[in-house]
Amino acid sequence: MIATRFLIRPRPYDHPDAIRLVRALFDDQQQRYGYADPFEADPASYAPPLGLFLVGYLNTVPVTCGGYRTFDEPTHTIEIKKMYTVPRLRGLGLGERLLTTLEHHAARGGAQRSILETRVRNTAALALYTGIGYQPKARPALHARRRQAVGRVCRGARHPSRGGEGIGPSASTPARPV
Repeated sequence: MIATRFLIRPRPYDHPDAIRLVRALFDDQQQRYGYADPFEADPASYAPPLGLFLVGYLNTVPVTCGGYRTFDEPTHTIEIKKMYTVPRLRGLGLGERLLTTLEHHAARGGAQRSILETRVRNTAALALYTGIGYQPKARPALHARRRQAVGRVCRGARHPSRGGEGIGPSASTPARPV
């Protein structure tokens, strides 16, 4: 029996492992949907204190990634982006572990809610996100230029100093306690 070890590590957005996985996400979306968000991004937006990018390793092999960046400072809202797990390892909970790590880190930094977008055709991602408490939301006008971006979801970020309870909703961004 071969032992497996899964580790999550912070990486700059322009780290070779991050680049490889984000490019795989882009290629996967292009192939599945005929459209994908650009893989290019400002690495500074995924670096503390504005954000964070994580890569998950299975036996030293990069297999999953995701990050967050500041979405709206006044409401302490972060946006989860670039979530991806290699196809052969989907359904094993690696993406959920990475997402939870992102949320905990963001909450420690003062975030009170997290948002993300996915396409309605991405049923596996929607199942993951709704299964852990995200709620579908209407796409805001700010993102209307992304013609195919749908399935807005929001969730209260876990906050360790508050015993893991979700942060209550605001008037503009409802969030469900977790």
